[in-house]
Amino acid sequence: MAPIDPHSFTDSTHPLTTHISLSLYFDFSTSTIAASALLTLRHPHSGDLVIDTRSLTITSVIDPITNTQLPFHLSPNVDHVKGQPLTVSLTNSSKILITFITSPSSSALQWLTPPQTFNKKYPFVYTQCQAIHARSIFPCQDTPTSRVRYNAKLNIPHQLSAVMSARHVERRAPLAGGDSGYACDESLWCAEGRVVEEFVMEQPIPPYLFAFAVGEIGCREVGPRTKVFAEAVPTVLDAAAKEFAGTEDMIRAGEKLFGEYDWERFDLLVLPPSFPYGGMENPRMVFLTPTVIKGDASGAQVVAHELAHSWTGNLITNKTNDHFWLNEGFTTYAERRIVEAVQGEDIAALNIGIGWKGLVDTMERFKDNMEFTKLLTNQEGVDPDDVYSEVPYEKGFQFLWRIERQIGRAAFDEFLKKYIAAFKFQSIDTQMFLDFLKANVPGIENDIDLKTWTEGTGLPPDAMEPVSNIYTKIVSLAHEFKQGRMPSEEEVASWHGQEWELYLENLPKSVEASQVTSLDRRYRLSESKDYEVKVAFLQLAIWSRCSEYYNVVEKTLKEVGRMKYLRPLYTSLVQGSAGKEEEKIFAQRVFAEARETYHPIAQGVVESILSKHL
Repeated sequence: MAPIDPHSFTDSTHPLTTHISLSLYFDFSTSTIAASALLTLRHPHSGDLVIDTRSLTITSVIDPITNTQLPFHLSPNVDHVKGQPLTVSLTNSSKILITFITSPSSSALQWLTPPQTFNKKYPFVYTQCQAIHARSIFPCQDTPTSRVRYNAKLNIPHQLSAVMSARHVERRAPLAGGDSGYACDESLWCAEGRVVEEFVMEQPIPPYLFAFAVGEIGCREVGPRTKVFAEAVPTVLDAAAKEFAGTEDMIRAGEKLFGEYDWERFDLLVLPPSFPYGGMENPRMVFLTPTVIKGDASGAQVVAHELAHSWTGNLITNKTNDHFWLNEGFTTYAERRIVEAVQGEDIAALNIGIGWKGLVDTMERFKDNMEFTKLLTNQEGVDPDDVYSEVPYEKGFQFLWRIERQIGRAAFDEFLKKYIAAFKFQSIDTQMFLDFLKANVPGIENDIDLKTWTEGTGLPPDAMEPVSNIYTKIVSLAHEFKQGRMPSEEEVASWHGQEWELYLENLPKSVEASQVTSLDRRYRLSESKDYEVKVAFLQLAIWSRCSEYYNVVEKTLKEVGRMKYLRPLYTSLVQGSAGKEEEKIFAQRVFAEARETYHPIAQGVVESILSKHL
């Protein structure tokens, strides 16, 4: 056995899957999907084939050519990171049909009951497959080394509709005579009140980009290539359409910088508040948290990041999560170039400044485990969700920004276009990037210590804090706060969410509780509609032991499931030992009450924070 990925059972000597055909029957009453997956391999194979699964019940494995049962073994041993390997014995076969049922506890799926939705009328389900959760929806070689095309039939209640990160083919009645692909009994598949939504993904993507949502979903047109989808609530749809009205300008800015947009559509799906990330770059349809709808179009920066992934991450993908910076460092760089082109240099500088502070704080978070301050990591035996951080994003950005400063922007832009053209629809590793860099920028290794940047811990000496008047002014105002000076109303008159976020992130952790309440009395930060601002303020309140804000902390932890907010709030409550008993009991109670509203990935992250500090 020669694994190709520390997070997968896939064997490097086995052929990779090139196509998957899925039939999915959604049963909201049991929070399960009865399904079948037809896997097509690159070439015929004899012997064992090992496939990733997690929490799946495998009911049969069939050779679809001969219609005969194939011997298979689902390991009874569950690896806490990788799940369970499914081993199938093949004799010169290139196609395998697997029938299976998902678990209600599938780590990729969140099933929402009607009371958990906006309209409180119908249930809702959605996916989050990154980093290694596709295997909990269907058996696959769940590694970004593998790129697959797919088609899917989703059989759902007729009152609901489905969207996918794929091209929509049609919505139709279920058909008798094999339409179900053996996913379930034909009487179920063709039952009254069911419809089939069909989709196809014609470009090869890594499994973590597989995505769907099923519920009462509406949409608004916002551009020639973009619709905004969300739960069918006019206020939500209208607010989203207004926030993301400038999306086409961003797509055009991206195309100028990085070449043609290759995915045809760039639709957006605003999910319920429990969605664990800011955004997920699923091709053709980006998934977004509703917390990015801020009312001032600044939420479009998350869209800029997910759009940038259309080139860096989706077109060119990290081979394994050890090389995650290739996805996120490049995308953070690309996002800031798009923001600069559309919203101006000052906004891009604020963006870099917030990222810099986040990176410095992350170095502190990993001070006892410096392996995860490297760009090129070793994640053997490590759950990628547990070590998810700013490092691949912001240190990766810093590395690319350092190369840009060395060779000049014009030359770096040319390099980027060449890089994207050379590795389009491929999965690569750090060494492949470095070899390409050295071949196309001769002598770069003499000017920049590439090994220190990719394999060294901490921040390299040539990493750089951003330089801009607005950034410097805000940081100096934050430093004055310790001396008791609050910014005047005149000084903050033009501030939006990002300026406040940068200010709050740079305040010292140890300030008097009276200073915190005075700041809030003047500027109402605890009531901000911008969660970045509100959460940064609430962290300050927790550090300063301002318990009068704990009711706002509780409300926030119960109304959103985005890990960007859960992680710092729960950590601030339970970190440290001296005199924190009240906060620790409070954190445990709030999590116990809010747990079921979080996505399974977020549940796991909060559990690991609590177990580390309690």
